Amino acid sequence: MSTPPSTTLLVRTGFEDLAAARTGLAELGEAYEVVLEHLAKAADPDLALRTLLSLRDAVEAATDGRTQLLAALAADDATACRLVHVLGASQALGEHLVRHPDHWQVLQDDSLPCTRSAAWRLREQLLQSVGADPDSDAPTATLPDAEAVDNLRVAYRRLLLPLVARDLAHGQQLDDTAAEISDLATGTLEAALAVARARVGEQSARARLAVIAMGKCGAHELNYVSDVDVIFVHEAADGVEEHDATRVATQLAAHLMQVCSEHTREGTIWPVDAGLRPEGNQGPLVRTVASHRGYYERWAKTWEFQALLKARPVAGDVELGERFCEMVAPMVWSVAERDGFVPDVQAMRRRVLEHIPSKEAQRQLKLGAGGLRDVEFAVQLLQLVHGRADETVRAPTTLSGLFQLTRGGYVGRADGEALHEAYTFLRSLEHRIQLFQLRRTHVVPADEAALRRLGRSMGFFRNPATTLEEEWQRRRRLVRRLHEKLFYRPLLEAVARIPGPDARLTLAQAEERLKALGYGDPRAALRHLEALTSGVSRSANIQRTLLPVMLEWFADSPDPDAGLFGFRRISETLGDTPWYLRQLRDEGQVAERLARVLSTSRFVSGLLEREPQGVKILGEDLTPLSKEALTSETVATALRQASAVDAVRAVRGIRRRELFRIAVGEIFGETDVEEAGRALTSMTDATLEATLQAVMRDQAASRGFDAPPARMAIVAMGRYGGFELSYASDADVMFVHEVVEGADAHEASQFAAAVANDVRTLLATPGTDPALEVDADLRPEGRQGALTRSLDSYAAYYAKWSALWEAQALLRADAVIGDPGLRERFTALIDPLRYPAEGASDDDVVEVRRIKARVDTERLPRGADPHTHFKLGRGGLSDIEWTVQLLQMQWAGRVPALRTPVTLPALDAAVEADLIDPDDAHVLREAWRLASRMRNAATLVRGKGTDSLPKDPKERAALASLLGYDLDDTDRMVNDYLRTTRRAHAVVDRIFWG
Repeated sequence: MSTPPSTTLLVRTGFEDLAAARTGLAELGEAYEVVLEHLAKAADPDLALRTLLSLRDAVEAATDGRTQLLAALAADDATACRLVHVLGASQALGEHLVRHPDHWQVLQDDSLPCTRSAAWRLREQLLQSVGADPDSDAPTATLPDAEAVDNLRVAYRRLLLPLVARDLAHGQQLDDTAAEISDLATGTLEAALAVARARVGEQSARARLAVIAMGKCGAHELNYVSDVDVIFVHEAADGVEEHDATRVATQLAAHLMQVCSEHTREGTIWPVDAGLRPEGNQGPLVRTVASHRGYYERWAKTWEFQALLKARPVAGDVELGERFCEMVAPMVWSVAERDGFVPDVQAMRRRVLEHIPSKEAQRQLKLGAGGLRDVEFAVQLLQLVHGRADETVRAPTTLSGLFQLTRGGYVGRADGEALHEAYTFLRSLEHRIQLFQLRRTHVVPADEAALRRLGRSMGFFRNPATTLEEEWQRRRRLVRRLHEKLFYRPLLEAVARIPGPDARLTLAQAEERLKALGYGDPRAALRHLEALTSGVSRSANIQRTLLPVMLEWFADSPDPDAGLFGFRRISETLGDTPWYLRQLRDEGQVAERLARVLSTSRFVSGLLEREPQGVKILGEDLTPLSKEALTSETVATALRQASAVDAVRAVRGIRRRELFRIAVGEIFGETDVEEAGRALTSMTDATLEATLQAVMRDQAASRGFDAPPARMAIVAMGRYGGFELSYASDADVMFVHEVVEGADAHEASQFAAAVANDVRTLLATPGTDPALEVDADLRPEGRQGALTRSLDSYAAYYAKWSALWEAQALLRADAVIGDPGLRERFTALIDPLRYPAEGASDDDVVEVRRIKARVDTERLPRGADPHTHFKLGRGGLSDIEWTVQLLQMQWAGRVPALRTPVTLPALDAAVEADLIDPDDAHVLREAWRLASRMRNAATLVRGKGTDSLPKDPKERAALASLLGYDLDDTDRMVNDYLRTTRRAHAVVDRIFWG
């Protein structure tokens, strides 16, 4: 170096430590110019220069100064290029070269740029490294064990060096690099088996052992550092007992795994993972072909056949390995016909996401959204679906499989090419990350220095860290979008006659794909798709954009057919509405929520079909409106109408809208079960208040009164009074009236009866909006009594005739509708009856228990399971509510905090008063919440009120989904419910039954 390099030159070359770079470059002598040129293209110029100088010292020390590394580099530009690229990208290989300084010479081979190492040659060199004869039928190591194991590691890295050089310096294609790494791995397995035979000794001849590569090794697409997945197949040698052969084969397999994975002074190679074998890590390490067949025919899950798609024999007895692969191939290519294929596929997809540690989720290159697994999973699933009839798409390698699927028309050409490029980029980035320290990792580092090195290794020399981050995120988004399209776009092309150069699925192929994705009636689904996407209208074009992702959301649901059918009906109603499709296209949350509710909840779907404008609410705040806001809106709306009939029709429309808001809020977890109960109660209050005022106005006008002759109030009872309404609940009420001063008592009574009757009739009349059944059966004398009574009549009745059950029912009475003064007076009237100062007598307690026993016996529907009935089952809502009410009857006269119609606050008050143990109260509280949640969710799923767990599998899966369980985890849902209610029943036994 004639003159020191300028600071500008050092910065342009990419150095970070300029002082160390200037000093190091000065030591290069005649190699300065050629090395500097290649340092400018290295991933980490500082690391490359530093390691190069250490290697120079190591080479000179090993050869007593005879071999001049720098002189060789000065004379050979190609070798300098390879060495600098390797040293700049891989700290681990640099350290290996310093330990083994003669290995740099493998990079001097002039044929490196154009010659990928042949698999047989790699196998030969690796076997020779342990002293085994490559030409032997059963190569066995002859070197001492420790020496053979170390030699294998050294040879592996020596052979890895030219491979890395071709990848970094000569732009070798990703698939060639991955295939060569796989060939290197298979040769290593063969050499490890040779060492294993030496360890077992002469006994090794008693068993034939085949090593079947799985996963990326089996598919010829291994990473630089991966677990090597294998399955071991064995067979007894002639004349050897089966159990003896199994013992020997197990020893061979165990030693092979140990040779590859154990740490020695030369480090390790990679773990050999046999976890994909039948029964996983709990199963035997080796099996015969017959044993494998028995397992796969009877017990194997879908994911195990998906894994076998990549199986190939790589070491040991090749003939035995090929026989195994021929045995499993027909099973692999018929797995899509198995019962449970779709749930298994959905479970596999969930497992991928569940395996991501939360702290890595945003940096995961493999498992995260838009990661490598998205591409691999999509390609494999399409192969399993279409490979049954089309053998051309059965390639085990991801990129080859994607190419064949694209050529066959199962993937659009443009999408296939874009996915190929994105997958190649992501895999190349994965290689560069692992290459640095030769460690198995799939997390993109976040620190600036590492990103800078990775960016330069990927060819980004201008702002490498920022550019890499941008390019990676762009590919992630692309992969995620194409993953969503991959299954569904060809379905649309099959039915919508979309013009273009791509081949398309036939209708039969489209049916097969829909069936594999969980659609129970593929032909009907195709008809829906055709209706939605055919033509050249704006709405058809937008539907073709929307449907790929909508179809995926439907397919992930319990009932995709219902989702697609509901979407068609709503789209046909709103398709010409300007905001509808635009909102779905531009607001992803709205479209996803719509797909979820349509395929999960018949109740919400029914509300939407009556009024599709409700789609707008999916993009709004789902917090329920307050009682004050609702009452103000409903009353103002009702009193603007000309008649009570019109008023109630308008009020029921508001009620439908708010039912939809509350239900959707509960489905998406924004409204909990207690809040939903309060919201449904407030909505019922507002509905009744507006209806009462409108009807009283009309009745007064029709009877010629200037003003109503009676004041009226409506008393909420039962779960309505307790702020615990569910979606299918009736409104249990009592009507009370009071004669206005100066009015005729008889006329006032007739007026009040007519009003009460009209309120019930108008709200229950069938119509486009859900009816509200107003049930007055809890009134004095039940159905035989007057529909409404005056305050004095109630007082007289309760003084003379009231039964114990009526006092208990009044615990949940809440006078909330109508004249405020009358409501206060009614409450003052019933308080002494429901909260007697002395509390319930012992005889009263016995009577309450007798009534409860009769209710349990007589009211449980015939055939209902008492363990899973939400209301009347053991540990269910009735058990808990009666227990709380008994405590109120005994103690509310002396404990004011117990005077509430709401179950859980009353339970809390009982704890504060030391009437119930906090642990027991916790058990009852959790059981009440769970039973209420499941009751609400079951109604949302079925579209009608229900008090039992659904028996239909789809309905159970939908119920599980709404409760936060996986679709295929209904058993855990049921077990959780049974365990919770069983504990509650035990508490009820102690407290209520004594």
